[in-house]
Amino acid sequence: MEKNEIILIYGKQYKDMTRELLAQASLASMIPSKDTLIGIKPNLLGQVLAKEGATTHPEVVAGLIEYLQENGFQNIVILEGSWVGDTTEETIKYCGYDRICETYGVPFWDMQKDAYEEVECSGLRLNICKHAREIEFLINVPVLKGHCQTRITCALKNMKGLIPNSEKRRFHRMGLHDPIGHLSLGLHQNFILVDSICGDLTFEDGGNPVEQNRLMAAADPVLCDAYGCYLLGIPVDSVPYITTAAGLGVGCCDLSEAKITVLGERERHVERERGGYRHVMKLAEKAEEVDSCSACYAYLIPALLMLEEDGLLEQLEEKICIGQGYRGKTGELGVGNCTKRFQHTVAGCPPTETQMYEFLKRYLQEKTFPDSK
Repeated sequence: MEKNEIILIYGKQYKDMTRELLAQASLASMIPSKDTLIGIKPNLLGQVLAKEGATTHPEVVAGLIEYLQENGFQNIVILEGSWVGDTTEETIKYCGYDRICETYGVPFWDMQKDAYEEVECSGLRLNICKHAREIEFLINVPVLKGHCQTRITCALKNMKGLIPNSEKRRFHRMGLHDPIGHLSLGLHQNFILVDSICGDLTFEDGGNPVEQNRLMAAADPVLCDAYGCYLLGIPVDSVPYITTAAGLGVGCCDLSEAKITVLGERERHVERERGGYRHVMKLAEKAEEVDSCSACYAYLIPALLMLEEDGLLEQLEEKICIGQGYRGKTGELGVGNCTKRFQHTVAGCPPTETQMYEFLKRYLQEKTFPDSK
């Protein structure tokens, strides 16, 4: 597969589709030797099923492993670290990856338990998990979906699962885009197999899956993400980490240079962004966010959506403070442990969307009817 190629396949037999796609891409010929240490990096952010639009379908990874083993590759591992707030160990069981490892005899490396090393990434020193750096051929299997802070998440952002939790928090303090762009220098992706089966086009933690029944293969993570933006109807220059990675020489974000091949038949035209991101931004106006972690912010948005569905959101006049920037500070209304000194807050790192919703609903009720306390 050439660097400027993108291959898409449509269908509903995900394991078979995966094998056909990999054969078309000639993945086996790209791997240096049969002894090469191959790492498979899915997107397993937390305890969310693939059908909800947030995590990599296990059938896709199963098809990938079958293809590799049938072509004589046996030195294979799966590696991932769940997002802050969940443990990888619980996540892999919930998402069915423990069964994949048992079925195919492939070990799982938990990056939350891994040591890390500081790596120079063109002016930024980033902490990266040591075992991730030992992988000789990295196959990234992200989910193409929306993100409430970066608009899109796909190949480049999926590498965040290979850094320690402390560094994930620091990425948020740094604004996400710049460190994600530079991380692409510290972790080289050799092949990308995108799960675009039913990604949530609005939230990174799922809940609103949009059925596309599509897989995508690429060799350039920058071009892959640029094409992902096209599919979601998002301008590439509105996702700064893509242009940052391109500027660092990681890949090309000019789609005019791409060679696109489509296998199978679309059941319908690709559904682009449906105003979902704009709705998220409207909800986000109720928050005052400073360096919040993905999980915390991602739980707040659905909580606000539930308040909106209850007809209560317009009653919320006070901004909700969220994020590491509020540690040690005081204020009126906040969510998460970082706002524990606030007058009104809900504990958790992060609190769940239900806990946030119940807390905010109670806050509004007590403010409207103070005698009901």
